[in-house]
Amino acid sequence: MKTHSARTTLVVGGARSGKSAFAQTLCEDSPFNLIYVATSPVFSGDKEMAARIQKHKDDRGPRWQAIEEEIAIDRVVKEHDNAETVLLIDCATLWLNNLIYHDLPLQDHVGGFLDAMAETHAHIVIVSNEVGQGIVPSSPQVRQFRDHQGRLNQQLAKACERVVEVRCGLPLLLKPNDQPKLVL
Repeated sequence: MKTHSARTTLVVGGARSGKSAFAQTLCEDSPFNLIYVATSPVFSGDKEMAARIQKHKDDRGPRWQAIEEEIAIDRVVKEHDNAETVLLIDCATLWLNNLIYHDLPLQDHVGGFLDAMAETHAHIVIVSNEVGQGIVPSSPQVRQFRDHQGRLNQQLAKACERVVEVRCGLPLLLKPNDQPKLVL
């Protein structure tokens, strides 16, 4: 079986596609120190989200160190600049939501994260949602979020050495692409 290693990997997929499980297994199959960077805020009273967060915690073993960071993931990357470390950032979609919710300058934070990712020696695996393949949202705010998410995914895909889409629990390698260049 052909293998491909990469220092930076973007894992994209739809809701419940298996992207987080795939990303976690990819990290656990490595010999590196494992750090899970949780970007989800915990909302009081949201029992369903609390259960999701608890399930993620339960699914990780004792090799994992967890860091909860809703905004400054660039700082986390810089603090853990070590070639023997893998950072699993789950997920970019919730991080983007946090930036928008707190009315923070998106390009400053995205640019800071991309810079930190380019400069670090750590291995980075980023989980992100593919939100542009569904129906067109009826709300201007939701359409704007979808557009921001699509642009963020494009920037992450360009910056990462490897991009994997997960559908129905199956990983599909998008980058690097060994397919011939298409021409007319």
